[in-house]
Amino acid sequence: MTEIDTVREPRPRAADSEKITINLGYVDLGHVDLMVQEGFYSNRTDFIRTAIRNQIDRHAEVVRHAVARKSVDLGLRHYRREDLEAARDAGRMLNIRVLGLATIARDVGPELARATIASIEVLGALHASAEVRAALADRIV
Repeated sequence: MTEIDTVREPRPRAADSEKITINLGYVDLGHVDLMVQEGFYSNRTDFIRTAIRNQIDRHAEVVRHAVARKSVDLGLRHYRREDLEAARDAGRMLNIRVLGLATIARDVGPELARATIASIEVLGALHASAEVRAALADRIV
């Protein structure tokens, strides 16, 4: 097999992924290593990502219904200072519900965040400054 014949998924950039740690039993880990050694997967991470995607695909219908039922934004959602200022000026409070990645811009201060965000529920990852996280600690589900 030549390098041209090999198809590999590009490694996600830091902003596109979140690092997690899992504990596996020795037998499960041995099975993973055997499948890597036999060439089914390029490494342990490739195996784990594939297993996760297969489970997500397997339960896609249930996830679709849950996303609709819970009124969750799916994917990447970025909140800019201008978005929060517009909400404040309109007298609206935001209830942020995201399945994926929610980011609050670096130029959003804790006062603006508290004045405009009523609640945050993120299934995935929330990227916000430490100050904004601290200010919203009682509103993060």
